Amino acid sequence: MRNLDMDKVARLIAAVGADVILPRFRALQDHEVMEKGLGDIVTAADLEAEERLTTELPALLPGSLVVGEEAHHVDPTITARFAGDAPVWVIDPLDGTRNFSKGSTTFCMLVALVQNQTPRMAWLVDPSTGRIAMAEEGGGATLDGTPMKTGPGPALDEMVGQLNLNWYASADRAAVRAATEKRFGTIHRLQCAGHDFFMQSQGLRHFSFYRRLWPWDHAVGVLMRRESGGVVGRIDDAPYRAGDRVEGLLSAPDPDSWQEIRTFIRTAAPANPS
Repeated sequence: MRNLDMDKVARLIAAVGADVILPRFRALQDHEVMEKGLGDIVTAADLEAEERLTTELPALLPGSLVVGEEAHHVDPTITARFAGDAPVWVIDPLDGTRNFSKGSTTFCMLVALVQNQTPRMAWLVDPSTGRIAMAEEGGGATLDGTPMKTGPGPALDEMVGQLNLNWYASADRAAVRAATEKRFGTIHRLQCAGHDFFMQSQGLRHFSFYRRLWPWDHAVGVLMRRESGGVVGRIDDAPYRAGDRVEGLLSAPDPDSWQEIRTFIRTAAPANPS
């Protein structure tokens, strides 16, 4: 895996974005947008991009496997591939699908290379701007070849971020929302985990708290945020494992702010038992 050419992977992802995703941006036909679950949509761009990446990525690393978001929708047992020793490509062909379908540029392509449940390499491609961010375990994070490195964050009341209120029981959410808006600077949900972690890795946003974990949404961001200087971890202190479907992932600029935000999350109201 160490001999893998990360730039070659990035070029492949970008090529798929240019060929498959961009031509459909603000040009989707009605039949190219499908509902795959309550409030969850998929487009022809998602499906075709994942199909191409699923075919072409393993050729760059013999013996590797693939776990794609759309493939998981068809066969949820596919995540069992994380249990072995083989490297696993984790693909979100179009993160921020709903934004994409509405004509917003807040979407991206995410690919992580995971081994033994740990993200080892990560790629984020923004087809609308051509920007490419990459990260390697122990090797740092870059944006278009320039290192991304952030320092300690500002005080909590100056921070920009997001917090999933579904962590709390429905009866408590209004009160927690009010407390959150009072405690932090700006609460703004992007509806695109890739862009959220990408902006945190540039110091443009500061924190996020995700309730439930999906590897295609979070594996890239976990590695990129850590390699750019931030702190990402499960709120229960267990190690992040790409294949675990658990609740509570917190990202912050530094250890002190991470602990401070976790204390807020835990004390604002009881967690949702469901």
